[in-house]
Amino acid sequence: MVSDRDILSADVKPTNYALYIHDIELGGQFSYRGTVSVDIEIKQTLKEITLNAYQLQIHDAELFTEHTKTEQSIKTKEISYDEKARRATFHFPVEVPTTPHGRLVINFSGTVNDSMAGFYRSKYKPAVPPAASVPHVDGNHYMFSTQFESSDARRAFPCWDEPNLKATFDVAIELPHDLVALSNMPAVADEEPSGRQPGIKVVRFARTPVMSTYLLAWAVGDFESIEGVTERSYGGGKLPVRVWTTKGLKEQGRFALANACKVVDLFSEIFRIEYPLPKVDLLAVHEFIYGAMENWGLITYRTTAVLFDEATSDQKFKRRVAYVVAHELAHQWFGNLVTMDWWSELWLNEGFATWVGWFAVDHLYPNWNTWGNWVTEGMQMAFALDSLRTSHPIEVPVRNGLEVDQIFDHISYLKGSSVIRMLAAHLGVDVFLKGVSDYLKAHAYGNATTNDLWTALSAASGKDVAQFMHAWIGKIGFPVLTVAEEPGQIGVEQSRFLLSGNVQPEEDQTTWWVPLGLTTGDKSMESTSITDKQATIRQVDETFYKFNKDQTGFYRINYPPERLAKLGHVADQLSVEDRIGLIGDAAALAKSGHGTTAAFLAFVEGFQAEPNGLVWSQITDALADIRAVFANDPLLSPALRAFTVRLVAPAAEKLGWAFPAGEDFLTGQARATLLSTAAAAGHAPTVAEALRRFRARADGEPAGAVPPSLRRVVFDTAVREGGTDAYDAVVQEYLSTTSIDGKEAALHSLGRVQTGELARRYLDFLFSDAVAPQDVHSGGSALAANAKTRLVQWEWIKEHWTLIRQRLGGNMVVLDRFVRLTLRKFADEAVAKDIEAFFADKDNSGYDRTLGVVADTIQGNAAYRERDRELVREWLEVKGYF
Repeated sequence: MVSDRDILSADVKPTNYALYIHDIELGGQFSYRGTVSVDIEIKQTLKEITLNAYQLQIHDAELFTEHTKTEQSIKTKEISYDEKARRATFHFPVEVPTTPHGRLVINFSGTVNDSMAGFYRSKYKPAVPPAASVPHVDGNHYMFSTQFESSDARRAFPCWDEPNLKATFDVAIELPHDLVALSNMPAVADEEPSGRQPGIKVVRFARTPVMSTYLLAWAVGDFESIEGVTERSYGGGKLPVRVWTTKGLKEQGRFALANACKVVDLFSEIFRIEYPLPKVDLLAVHEFIYGAMENWGLITYRTTAVLFDEATSDQKFKRRVAYVVAHELAHQWFGNLVTMDWWSELWLNEGFATWVGWFAVDHLYPNWNTWGNWVTEGMQMAFALDSLRTSHPIEVPVRNGLEVDQIFDHISYLKGSSVIRMLAAHLGVDVFLKGVSDYLKAHAYGNATTNDLWTALSAASGKDVAQFMHAWIGKIGFPVLTVAEEPGQIGVEQSRFLLSGNVQPEEDQTTWWVPLGLTTGDKSMESTSITDKQATIRQVDETFYKFNKDQTGFYRINYPPERLAKLGHVADQLSVEDRIGLIGDAAALAKSGHGTTAAFLAFVEGFQAEPNGLVWSQITDALADIRAVFANDPLLSPALRAFTVRLVAPAAEKLGWAFPAGEDFLTGQARATLLSTAAAAGHAPTVAEALRRFRARADGEPAGAVPPSLRRVVFDTAVREGGTDAYDAVVQEYLSTTSIDGKEAALHSLGRVQTGELARRYLDFLFSDAVAPQDVHSGGSALAANAKTRLVQWEWIKEHWTLIRQRLGGNMVVLDRFVRLTLRKFADEAVAKDIEAFFADKDNSGYDRTLGVVADTIQGNAAYRERDRELVREWLEVKGYF
């Protein structure tokens, strides 16, 4: 309800912003000045106006009003600030009457900050000689861009920074002649301002459509672009699509450009609404907090999410680029054209864009088995977070925009997408997309709620969508279906699934609508669903049945052990998604206590001849989680490594190290997965070959000793086995690489160090100026996944918390991510208590939800380790791994 929100007064409504950014300081303090003239409607007489402003200096404000056909101006007598709420209030000396035609003119100044929020600067090393005006400090050059979602437009200019206070925008930017300015709309004028120094220009952009402040964007830099056009015509002509980069990198945007042109056409077709702006620009930003940002018409990306080089990039980034490009383009309709009414419904934006982004990738690359990849990555990550007590519903109350950053998480994106996929499968994809189109048309250029979407889908399908989706959106968690077999029929009971296993009665009050996706014998009962805690299903063929066909439903299945074994025996007859689902469920049920780790290990033994890399990815991920929990056990840890080697080595050796010409994408990904797992588990031939290739690379030959897609395998192994010399070599690789994803690979590999001394050296390096704040979590996550360094890192964090806050706290998303990824791998109650004690007296705003998730995860890991240790020991001993 609106009363639950801390929002600006409805007495004033903005309708258009004329924003002029000028006097940008290209170095020094990186200051800038601005003037914003806001057309407003004043609905109540007032003596003050409050809007959003943060880290800005407001110099003066003047209000022009038209009343009884007479314009009058009123200057503010005082400006007050509420720093906590990030608001400024203009106090006027006289009462201001109501008027539909007011204009508030504000002069202000700010800083192009280095916090990846608001109007900010990104440092980079130029690929070619830069333009003379490019700012540079201590060898680093800079580009400028914006990041306003969720609530950081207010850092760049005073505004009504809430998603349902939509307006149009006229943007003008002053900059040097040799730099390029970009914004949401095309430039309509490039002129020399009078009275300014030579070499300065002002670029003016066309007026935007009505949109939210968080979607406004601009950028200034030494940019160049490549351009393509769509196949479809829009407004009588082909739509121009461009990828912009700093100079020297544009050719690495070819893959993204080709995808973007096709995806714009695809979405225009399936949404039945033509792309509504006159251009699509994609901009690579060197320092970026997220993967990308859907600013309308000027989409900004982390470099690894938009640039790809066939010769030097890891092939896995091809899928990443294809998906992220599609995800952000989906937002141009779902999020930009129609925007959620308030941040509590963030999932409307992100859940749908995630699903339809993968839908587009599947359409463009049918041989990539996109939905198999989704089940092993996206769905399993959603399950992991939502199986904790500290999860949250998809639709979560948000009092103000400053609270929303912590729900940009796997629930909003991945669980949201999972339930959208489940719903689309139930209604039929064509019917679902018809409902989406109707929703977009009904609310174009406005705001909408979850119920608005349900209304459109209900009308399209003839089903009461709101009724059966209510629990999925409004309640925490998801169910596990426990199956009991009787002659000719099966019983099914649903209950909330918690990874810790100890569900209390008061936590198990939700009854979900569950589409069963049941196949039995040679017939399908896929349309069957349950809406009660318990149900009996008759006419089941006991020779074969399976629930949740192709894993479209967001729930776990707890089969009787004998049935799971039977399904394992016919795994080759199941879809890739179904095989992945069986393995993921078995691993999770072992952890929760519904099953055992011994039973899981016995089950995956039968997959040694598995031909599909995505299935192997699920197996290796599950084994890595088990090995992490038992990593400090001197008896079980080496035995689990031996089990892993025996399981994966034949497949790894079969694939080998070479990438034959014309090999399909998934086989290449399987090679990287299997070799990495084999090396990490200590498979001697794989380790030896990785080290040989590392030495060959160091010696400068042969040129292809380390294919980009195996860079992580080779570097990980070298750092793990090679001590200080290998560590120093990979640090140098990080500092010198020109590959777009090379730095990310090096940071991950450096986390494989095996001594406390090198771990501390690495942490010192991570928090030096050599590593951008956006990337620090990559190294921290790798150290956390490493049993030899996990505790060393925690001790370092405690000792250097002031430095960490200073380095990462300028943007709480960055700090929150670091805390989550560095602390979640422990399996020791004592460490959980130590973490709780350390943060007890600190201001944890911005990552308090994450601390709860960390505590819940560690406690669950600890309970699992204690419960299953002896069973695992017995099974490994019987199998001869000791």
